[in-house]
Amino acid sequence: MANHLPTAAAAAAAFALASFPTSAAAETNGKVSDASTIQLKPILDARLRYETVDQGSLEADAITLRVRAGAEAKLDKFALLAEGEGTVAGLSDYNAFPFPLADEQRRPEFAVIADPQNVELNRLQLQYKSHEVTATVGRQRINLDDQRWVGSVGWRQNEQTFDAVRGEAKLGPVAIDLTYALSQRTIFGTDAGPRTSLDGHFIFAGVSSKLGPVQGKLFSYLLHYDKAFFLANSSQTYGGILSGTFPLGPRAKLSLRGSYARQSDYGNNPFDYAADYWSLEGTGAMAGFNLTAGWEMLGSDDEHALQTPMATLHKFNGWADLFLTTPPAGLKDAYVSIGKSFTGVKLLPGLNANLAFHQFDSAVGDVEYGTEWDASAGFKLGKIGLLLKYADYDSKGFGADTRKLWFQAEWVF
Repeated sequence: MANHLPTAAAAAAAFALASFPTSAAAETNGKVSDASTIQLKPILDARLRYETVDQGSLEADAITLRVRAGAEAKLDKFALLAEGEGTVAGLSDYNAFPFPLADEQRRPEFAVIADPQNVELNRLQLQYKSHEVTATVGRQRINLDDQRWVGSVGWRQNEQTFDAVRGEAKLGPVAIDLTYALSQRTIFGTDAGPRTSLDGHFIFAGVSSKLGPVQGKLFSYLLHYDKAFFLANSSQTYGGILSGTFPLGPRAKLSLRGSYARQSDYGNNPFDYAADYWSLEGTGAMAGFNLTAGWEMLGSDDEHALQTPMATLHKFNGWADLFLTTPPAGLKDAYVSIGKSFTGVKLLPGLNANLAFHQFDSAVGDVEYGTEWDASAGFKLGKIGLLLKYADYDSKGFGADTRKLWFQAEWVF
């Protein structure tokens, strides 16, 4: 499998999808309307977002529209999927590339909003799926567990995907998930130079099982990057997760989750290091409220900290995204949040609100990194989901105070 799927493959997939009989395109409630066993399902979604950033001496404003379009053709247990992705900016007073690059979207006079204008092949995959086995080959979306280690970075307009072969199998009570990837297709798109894709040899392996209400998983992630500027992110990580949900009454439940991992250098990483990862979280749910308290540590050996370069990082350590790269002294994040779903508001279906607080400190050296408040509210109007979101990071002298505001509308076909 080549590091980059060639244009010829994209053309072949598009031709194959277009060649299916048009009678197979009619689908009602998930069932094909004629005798054909071929099903053709369109893929179409759009997201319009306004984002503004106030970060000390830097500010930024962006209005971006992301559209994904494609189709999935199914024949018995096989499916061929092709999807393109495009992002345009109506207001581009922002720095799309937070790294040196000779490109007009690199605007260091503005704060970073990592949503470059871009048109690319997002996914092109062939999949076999039965009750016991799923095998996927090609450019694909991969979200593992809570996306702490591997994810699609779905918050940003351009998605992260992987050129990979993935196999999933169920063997009685045991589930096995194994992936070999050759390329990490980043959120920075086709104009990002060497950061368009990060090539190498990557293995994601997991074995999980469930006993009563408790789910357990062992995992390993072997990241061997090829590009010289990214070799310091080559690592081997081994760990496990335990989680479970326990009823507390007819309308209340408690969810608990704990994880530990050990990471060290791997491949051609020029640094010799080892660091621990810990995560503990509990969520109580009752009458539409969710109250969460958690603690996460990305450790350090005093010089080099644990990193998660393939993660959906916006989900962790505050929405202001100040800790996308773990500081050399590591990071401890103690957080609490409260969320509420308002099911009785007929004019605003799906109305929900969330409020969270984070206390950030170093893992070694007793350095206070600051605090952050995050808040969001969302609801749906028909098929359009609306979201208002805010992050306020107080640096306590570590970096710059940062405030970010988003308003977005998302439509899915």
